[in-house]
Amino acid sequence: MSITMENNWYILRAVSGQEKKLKAYLETELTRQNLSEHVAEILIPSEKVYEMRNGKKMIREKISFPGYMYVSANLSNGETFYLLNNAPGSLGFLGEGKTKALKVPEPIKQSEINRILGKIEEGNLANIKSETKYIVGESVKVMNGPFSGFIGNIEEVYDDKKKVKVIVKIFGRNTPMELSYIEVEKAS
Repeated sequence: MSITMENNWYILRAVSGQEKKLKAYLETELTRQNLSEHVAEILIPSEKVYEMRNGKKMIREKISFPGYMYVSANLSNGETFYLLNNAPGSLGFLGEGKTKALKVPEPIKQSEINRILGKIEEGNLANIKSETKYIVGESVKVMNGPFSGFIGNIEEVYDDKKKVKVIVKIFGRNTPMELSYIEVEKAS
């Protein structure tokens, strides 16, 4: 019978770009080796990012901290620690020193993990970030609504609201329109 201790959150370093592959490997191995009771959760913080490609709205997932994973685990079991620390694609725990000796790293504060978990739960469409940066004076094309297809120039950018004020020429008159980032794309 093993000593039961509380799970703590740790930061596991991973080869950048291999985070999801490492997570899948660890979940499979933990189950196969009957160690899943020692690891409550493996988390790769990510956010949804909005992009326009070929006139279509695309939402993709972007990893918030490339090369890092958060693991809720009880590392008192040496086998669990060894598996997490030495899995293919794992670079060891953050804060354990230069050697990969059996030295349990410092857990991160619960307030830090709550902040990260809070960001993930906020991930609805209102909080989608746009990778496209708009500049005053730039030409944009209206993508939807009654003025779809019209081209205008940006007069103001409201990054906090994720909106732009665009001047569109309608029936020979300059007409201001306030549009969200998802309603416009850069004119080519």
